[in-house]
Amino acid sequence: MSRHHLHLLSDSTGETLEMVAKAALAQFEGADVTRHFWPMVRSQQHLDRIMTEIAANPGLVFYTMSNIETRTRLEDRCRTLGLPVVSVLDTAIEALGSALGQDPRARPGSRHVLNEAYFARVDAIHYTIAHDDGVLWEDWEEADIVLAGVSRTSKTPTSIYLSQRGYKVANIPIVVESPPPPALFGLKHPLVVGLTTAPERLIQVRRNRLLSLNQAPETAYVDQDRVGREVQFARRMFADNGWPVIDVTRRSIEEAAAAIINLYNEFRAPKDAGPV
Repeated sequence: MSRHHLHLLSDSTGETLEMVAKAALAQFEGADVTRHFWPMVRSQQHLDRIMTEIAANPGLVFYTMSNIETRTRLEDRCRTLGLPVVSVLDTAIEALGSALGQDPRARPGSRHVLNEAYFARVDAIHYTIAHDDGVLWEDWEEADIVLAGVSRTSKTPTSIYLSQRGYKVANIPIVVESPPPPALFGLKHPLVVGLTTAPERLIQVRRNRLLSLNQAPETAYVDQDRVGREVQFARRMFADNGWPVIDVTRRSIEEAAAAIINLYNEFRAPKDAGPV
């Protein structure tokens, strides 16, 4: 199967565009598609530089742009190159406009207003990056969520994904030979969630990681018995402390994050006071 290129252009963060593209690609199993992401395209000069890259890797172009001049230039350049170009939100916006009897606001990034919620999300991202891999455990009480799990259970990418949705997340690796700081077991404010996975899957992920680093693919890090003991050690810790557990064996980062958010919402929901 030949490789295809998909270019994603947005005049904002491109978060919506990425989600739409990912959902669409999920319908085509085994497709060899290279995605090129171009956010914050807000000038014709910027667009012209991007078009040079697109011309070098021709393929389908998805975009979300509110500026009429920029989107018109994009469409014209794509037609000149003979490339299909799709505004992924136009159909939905036109249908809503017709139903609501209103004209849409032509404003790039209108969802991302610089308000209190925006700055809270930026703060969450900064916190999460600073508290990756067990760092600065003294500040964990400030977190919304703490993720714990053995190495290569997607703690960091899941943390970053959650932070982009406004959650302050810390994460810590569970290592048999190096117990976590006692502070982990006394946290009051954050929800602690254990991440686990099937040992066979964990060995595969770890071996691929070693190969990507040009290291020997057969070490204690991927020993079947050792990995099994690691997973059991972590699961016992989760159970002993009553922490909810997410099995990431067959979950994507987005699916794991959605499950964690549901747990967090339950954790933060007002407790039923019972009969009076």
